[in-house]
Amino acid sequence: MLLASSMSTLAWAGNNISMVVGTYTGSGSQGIYSFSFDQETGIATKQANLMLTNPSYLTISQNGKFIYAVSEVGNTNATLSAISFNKKTGKMILLNSEPTHGEDPCYVELGNGFALTANYSGGTMSYFPLLLNGEVGPNYALFKGTKNVTDLGRQHLPHIHCTKIAYDGYIFATDFSGDKILAYSFDKTKKKIVPQGIAAKIEEHSGPRHLIFSKNGAHAYLINELSGKVTAFNYVNGKLGFLQSIVSDEAHAKGAADIHLSPDGQFLYTSNRLKNDGITIFRVAANGRLTRVGYQQTGIHPRNFAITPNGKFLLVACRDSNKIQVFRRDATTGLLENTQQDIELSKPACIKFVPASE
Repeated sequence: MLLASSMSTLAWAGNNISMVVGTYTGSGSQGIYSFSFDQETGIATKQANLMLTNPSYLTISQNGKFIYAVSEVGNTNATLSAISFNKKTGKMILLNSEPTHGEDPCYVELGNGFALTANYSGGTMSYFPLLLNGEVGPNYALFKGTKNVTDLGRQHLPHIHCTKIAYDGYIFATDFSGDKILAYSFDKTKKKIVPQGIAAKIEEHSGPRHLIFSKNGAHAYLINELSGKVTAFNYVNGKLGFLQSIVSDEAHAKGAADIHLSPDGQFLYTSNRLKNDGITIFRVAANGRLTRVGYQQTGIHPRNFAITPNGKFLLVACRDSNKIQVFRRDATTGLLENTQQDIELSKPACIKFVPASE
């Protein structure tokens, strides 16, 4: 084991880039950790940490100066926090926190002057203005998901799992229990979010989880937690048109988790948990359709993963193995090779690379 002590258009500084990792606390983790990561060798060097309760998901401002992290707890202590970040030293300072008014926030997305959280147990999406000093303003809008009245299991209560802003400004939320993707627009004049109805209906009992868009904005890809399938869409002007459904989780463990495209857009990767934990690899055709080309087993519970900006490495947050695995990525085949350069860390849950541009 080795541990040395949304941004695709931005510049990245040479081989050494900043990386921040959110964790689940309570089992030895202190919160958020920063690293310097060499994206030529795959070696990570720990820099600093910041104490915060269950920062299970975080994102970073486009200038790289601020981190926004949820505290995923199932009560009124659930918050969104703003954190200043020093890209040279990795030092983090908590600026402020605001209640999400929705339990177990598990995703945060940044727009132009605002932030959104997906609150899983609360079944809502929260809207926050961002202040000029980087702080989070008070949450003053909640948007509710739906439930499946025929499901007495994981969809019997409303759950929102992810919120994503498309390149044309439309906002989407994955309605986990309602098997839908909900659409919204942002009124710049009134600075408010306006519901636009259902963007797509997903096969019943799919459990839509995370949604991403291709770099050119022509396609979108959804990982469904319960069905273990990827749904591919054509996308234009706020409309998601069904293109394809393909299996990611062949073990049918109902634990499909994360989804990302390679920087060149040629490959799509998804993570699967609960049985035969690992990463499924798909080749992406010019028309957006997917072909399965491989599977890479990982540590236990690969909740989240990230690909380095240069595309050479894929890092997997294996929550229950208490480590981040570093895989070398073949740009031609898309396949992965374990470098054995694990980053030992208690309950890692979210990996993000920090843009270097000012």
